Amino acid sequence: MSSPRIQAPRGTHDVLPDDATRREAVEDVARRVLGAAGYRRIETPAFEATELFRRTVGESTDIVQKEMYTFEDAGGRSLTLRPEGTAPVCRAYLEHGMHKLPQPVKLWYLSSFFRYERAQAGRQRQFWQVGTEAIGSDDPALDAESIVLLAELLDALGVRDVRLRISSLGTPQTRAAYREELQAYLRAHEERLSEEVRARIDQNPLRAFDADHPGTREVMAGAPLLPDRLDGDDAEHFATVRALLDDAGLAYELDPTLVRGLDYYARTVFEFTSDALGAQSGVGGGGRYDGLIEQLGGPPTPAVGWAAGVERILLASAQQPVGQPAVTVFIGFRTDHAGSRALASRLAHEARRTGLAAQMELAGRSPKGQRKQADRLGARYVLFIDDLDVTLEDTESGEQTELAPDAVIPAILRGRQLS
Repeated sequence: MSSPRIQAPRGTHDVLPDDATRREAVEDVARRVLGAAGYRRIETPAFEATELFRRTVGESTDIVQKEMYTFEDAGGRSLTLRPEGTAPVCRAYLEHGMHKLPQPVKLWYLSSFFRYERAQAGRQRQFWQVGTEAIGSDDPALDAESIVLLAELLDALGVRDVRLRISSLGTPQTRAAYREELQAYLRAHEERLSEEVRARIDQNPLRAFDADHPGTREVMAGAPLLPDRLDGDDAEHFATVRALLDDAGLAYELDPTLVRGLDYYARTVFEFTSDALGAQSGVGGGGRYDGLIEQLGGPPTPAVGWAAGVERILLASAQQPVGQPAVTVFIGFRTDHAGSRALASRLAHEARRTGLAAQMELAGRSPKGQRKQADRLGARYVLFIDDLDVTLEDTESGEQTELAPDAVIPAILRGRQLS
């Protein structure tokens, strides 16, 4: 009796070859778009000290309370698979002395992250994000640059039906005063709120704006709005960001109810959505987090960043057909013996060393079957070995030439130069 098959854990998925090709396109575009703006790649460990996320993401957030994969290692240390990218990058910024570099330090990443969420299309428990962090400047132009870069990335990747929403959360002091005002408002209407929102009034009242509960939504329609409470500096900062986005020709919607799911955000916040995704419409977003470095024991350091879900980008993009990588030469056999195989292997290695894409017959097909496989691969040249005789066919012209083994690769290189 055969053993039962083992499947991937729920909420995870395999990246198959065609999927990998599409993801490589995301990476290539990110490197081009972000690199041109001076962002350099960084990768942090898959797991970090649990305290890093408790201190920065926020004890009251769903991420810390419900969604983190936390475990104790053999040394008794509490570790957590990273649920987001900003806190680890900021930890690395401090740990490696990047605060001593010319500021701002511009970094980007493309990494996997982990959250225990209800698995659904575009939302997995292991997921990938591409993101940026620009650390060391409070210039509103950096906010605008971050937003424009994400817009350029989504456009270059063909993400459909994109909308941008922006708002400002003010500074921590402004937010604290507004928080008390909102808490008082929620308590005055507590009987109409959902149980979940009532439980969060003390810890995280701003999340009430995200509620789907009908009674809560009715209450929040009359709630005080944070952008109306901004002080002069915050209002000026946000006005400058908006003016720069206008100058860049980037359309946006002002959404005074926009909140982010992480406690460290302040001032500018933004989110890109795609109507092509349905209910789970968020593609990417972020904002400014001027106090996070200080929370980690560093000096006061302004910063801004964003993250976008790779799976959601691909779901919202127009699907492009994915074919096999281009093959320059396919090497097959008319007679299969040790000498022919040794010659085929030598020619394949020689072809690859010169930069040609070469594959050889490895499945025991007949000569006719090998020819069909070469066609499936789209090979420009087909090489057949018969004992130690070699025939090279140009599939575009149909021309066949018998060559000495040492003349094969030079002949292909000449043909490529002439084509």
